[in-house]
Amino acid sequence: HHTSFDMEVVCVIPGQRLGSTTEYEAGPGTYVHNNFIYSSLVGLTHPSKPQPGQKTILTVTKDTEPTIIPEIGSVTICKVTKVNPRFASVNILCVGTKPLRETFQGIIRVQDVRATEIDKVEIYKSFRPGDILRTEVISLGDARSYYLTTSKNELGVIFAQSVAGATMVPIS
Repeated sequence: HHTSFDMEVVCVIPGQRLGSTTEYEAGPGTYVHNNFIYSSLVGLTHPSKPQPGQKTILTVTKDTEPTIIPEIGSVTICKVTKVNPRFASVNILCVGTKPLRETFQGIIRVQDVRATEIDKVEIYKSFRPGDILRTEVISLGDARSYYLTTSKNELGVIFAQSVAGATMVPIS
């Protein structure tokens, strides 16, 4: 499915592809590489309302709301920092569409990766450091660490680095 930034405000992270220069104009907080516009910060996309015959300008700003914290049931955007056989460690970057002022740590345990065939999950095959995930908070862990899940259909990897370091774009 094609992500359209025309009307919605979306939380994005550095290096996330926002659109093509054939459709959009790069604004502040973005950069262009090979005819695509990418975010240069963690923040919110703000598409301009174009004049007739002009392209939408994509701008990314860091407007952080005062101290939002993840709560149980919050959908969060996270970046995987490290992976071991039992869990993946992540930094929580956004709650819903709101970028966080400070980084919260999260853990996705092997049993929370997906809803089915839990015994067959291999974290190394599910996530890699640098992957960006959409997760849901299932419990407040300890020491500012949250337990997260990717076991619902709308959750999971939204932005993956392939082994070669190239960006993989989801096609589902």
